[in-house]
Amino acid sequence: MNMDIAAVNALPYEDFVDILGNVVEKCPIITAAVWSGRPFLSLAALEAAISEFIDALPESEGILRCHPDLAGRDHQSGSLTRESHDEQAGSGMGALNSGEASRMARLNQEYKERFGFPFVICARMHDKENILRQLSARCQNERAVERARGIEEVKKICHLRLQSLVLTDSRL
Repeated sequence: MNMDIAAVNALPYEDFVDILGNVVEKCPIITAAVWSGRPFLSLAALEAAISEFIDALPESEGILRCHPDLAGRDHQSGSLTRESHDEQAGSGMGALNSGEASRMARLNQEYKERFGFPFVICARMHDKENILRQLSARCQNERAVERARGIEEVKKICHLRLQSLVLTDSRL
């Protein structure tokens, strides 16, 4: 779907949330909250409103906990959101060999035990080798660093998901 910002602004509440509700993984409440900020002057203004809402959350780790493990249980059971499935498949997460899958599962578990939320990375910007390297390296970070990095990655994911739904101003 590629709507221009005028079409986005004209959407009734239910349609706005239905169409844009997963730009932040499993957090349609964020989209619902920014709907009242319409009309947005541009895609960048809509994205800024979402980003500001995320930054204003008193406990933003909740949005990190909504993300599935990469190549994890949800991937194996087929219960990923369509967006997550496509993003993980595009990065090669669906094509891990047994050694890579085992390493990914071990690192995902180590990461969650250390930080209390899943490892979040914008899979569309990386391949499986880079994701495994990043996951291994980021397990060594301090919790505050990882929390900030995870939020930054959520915003990258949101940016790309919004671009797949809404025409950027230069494409109008």
